[in-house]
Amino acid sequence: IVNTHATFRWRHGLFYAFDYDLMKALHADVYVTLVDNIDRVHARLLRDGHADHTLKDLMVWREEEILATELLAHIFRGHGTFYILARGDDDSAAEVMVKLMFQPHLKKVYLSFPMTNISDADVLAEIRRWRTDMKRYFVCFDPGDLEETHLHSLALSAAKEGLKFVTVQAEGRDVQIETGELLGILPDIDGQIYARDFKLIDQADMIVSLIPELPPGADGQVRPAISSGVERELQHAHEAAKDVFVIWLPKSTPSPFITETATKMFRSVAEAMNYFHENDYVPQPPSGGLFG
Repeated sequence: IVNTHATFRWRHGLFYAFDYDLMKALHADVYVTLVDNIDRVHARLLRDGHADHTLKDLMVWREEEILATELLAHIFRGHGTFYILARGDDDSAAEVMVKLMFQPHLKKVYLSFPMTNISDADVLAEIRRWRTDMKRYFVCFDPGDLEETHLHSLALSAAKEGLKFVTVQAEGRDVQIETGELLGILPDIDGQIYARDFKLIDQADMIVSLIPELPPGADGQVRPAISSGVERELQHAHEAAKDVFVIWLPKSTPSPFITETATKMFRSVAEAMNYFHENDYVPQPPSGGLFG
């Protein structure tokens, strides 16, 4: 295992962080770019005495790291040997790396679920349990492991209140960021989420999407917790010839935009997991848990 950056920036210039001939001689099996929330990266750099950067620099650097490493992987090893892993809050990247190295028989799964405008505690808890349990049986690429949308609300609230700085909690400390600087990277955050999630789908064998049911609204109607992002992910996976599995929990009937992209639909998590076991997607299941 070699731990190095693919590129680095110094005095706003871009430089290689590797020797091509050495990388060619090494001929690594797998290439990985480990990414993290931009406020955490910023906090760690400040902690280590590196203040000569802007948030925009870090956003661009992250893109450069991904692109340069992907190019290396494709040149030396070909398609399917490059992965983006998000650091996350629970060491999930370390677990994924171990599985990629020592359990190559496991299926690689992109976890698709609604992330925008979901505030109900029970629905959030249901999604969180499902994500945790799925990671027991698969190599999971989880878009929730890198979550920067909270920076949107912070920046917009601070701008509305006329604050020059916002305070974020990162790496166990309060970090002050200029409101204008944070506002300046919001388009980059959106653009990178869009592009990165598609890359995570491309590096997976299949996509499994959980669609919960929202509690009754003011009109008394219950609705599926479906977002445009989830629908776009399902379409992208379908067009990329991936297996597309949808766990539809609402009582309502899903639209053709869901059913026509799905390889198979399920009405419960247990039904889905039993199908995966019976069709050799997962090994012999333990009692209880996701298998009901």
